[in-house]
Amino acid sequence: MLILLGAIAVAAGAVAAVAGFGIGSLITPVLAIELGTRTAVAVVAVPHVVATALRLWGLRASIDRGVLLRFGLASAAGGLAGAVLHARFSSPALSVVLGSLLVLAGVLELTGWGPKLVLSGAMAFAAGAVSGFFGGLVGNQGGIRSAALLRLDVPREALVATATATALLVDAARLPVYVFSSGQEILDAAPTVMILTLGVIAGTLIGVPVLRRLPELAFRRLLASLVAALGVALIVAVAVS
Repeated sequence: MLILLGAIAVAAGAVAAVAGFGIGSLITPVLAIELGTRTAVAVVAVPHVVATALRLWGLRASIDRGVLLRFGLASAAGGLAGAVLHARFSSPALSVVLGSLLVLAGVLELTGWGPKLVLSGAMAFAAGAVSGFFGGLVGNQGGIRSAALLRLDVPREALVATATATALLVDAARLPVYVFSSGQEILDAAPTVMILTLGVIAGTLIGVPVLRRLPELAFRRLLASLVAALGVALIVAVAVS
């Protein structure tokens, strides 16, 4: 199991370095089979914050500070608000709605309709707050964040760097909560945490250079495909549960 988790962690780190999301989406469902969803979420938070910080360091020069102030802070605040309400209002129907929105966002980008819709100013702030809140409510923020950033018309490195900075803000707020509520479970899973952390670090080091070599159009199509695939995965997960 540890070997499988290590391989998934490498893949997840690489995907996140290119798309700005993927660590929680790829690792948590597999780890939940062994540890349960609640503990898996807490355990994955540790390698997630390490990989996010490493990715941000590598892309720090590409952060779009204007987008971070308008979209990123609103997304982080909305994500935390949604996470607080997650336990009370969580429902499979919400996952289906989020999955459908992700599929729609991916299809619009791939068909050429998405680039015609560019958000700025107050709309960027609103997009950040709404996408963050919905992602926090469902428990899967990364995909909807990157999907929304596609509509702000920022270059690939700026998009991933800004999504990463936003994710780190959320991590900084939620990790202490997980340590407080599930600290013993995280300690009990120390070997798993170590394997996952080493895996996502390796994946990040692989993925960042790939991001820098991707042509802009290829990046946007790849990101749209990953967003749509995540949406399909969320819908299927509800259907089979």
